[in-house]
Amino acid sequence: MRHLKRTAKLGRTGEHRNAMLANLVSSLIKHKRVTTTLAKAKAARSVAEKIVTLGKRGTVQARRLAAARLRTHGPTVDLTKEEKKKWRANEDVIRILFEDVAPAFKGRAGGYTRIVKLEQRPGDAAPKAILEWVDEIATAAPAPETAPAGEAKPEEKK
Repeated sequence: MRHLKRTAKLGRTGEHRNAMLANLVSSLIKHKRVTTTLAKAKAARSVAEKIVTLGKRGTVQARRLAAARLRTHGPTVDLTKEEKKKWRANEDVIRILFEDVAPAFKGRAGGYTRIVKLEQRPGDAAPKAILEWVDEIATAAPAPETAPAGEAKPEEKK
């Protein structure tokens, strides 16, 4: 009997499934949204939520746990100082998680991701979905500046 066994198997072995979900969540952290099948998005959602909760802790132990879960490591070749800075800014998933993503969700108790359903895939009619972050980190556009509430805008003279 499968009582209390809620893991979506996704047609893969346990190691393959964990590696795929780690890669999917790493892509979500780097690119802010991923398009995948609905079943994979639902499975990756719980992993992403737990990783953001680790990111909100901000401790060294939380960094180690997140790195182990996402199976991340540094660049595999020797890089120059400038290349290392560029890699760290764009590709270092743990840095992006702990310095960009997690602080955006400090005041939020949970529900960091959203799943948007799309049309079916033409080849096999699998339902597609977008997995993305809920808050403003998903959009890189700056917010429009407004005047403070107590000040009125000066009127133009004609």
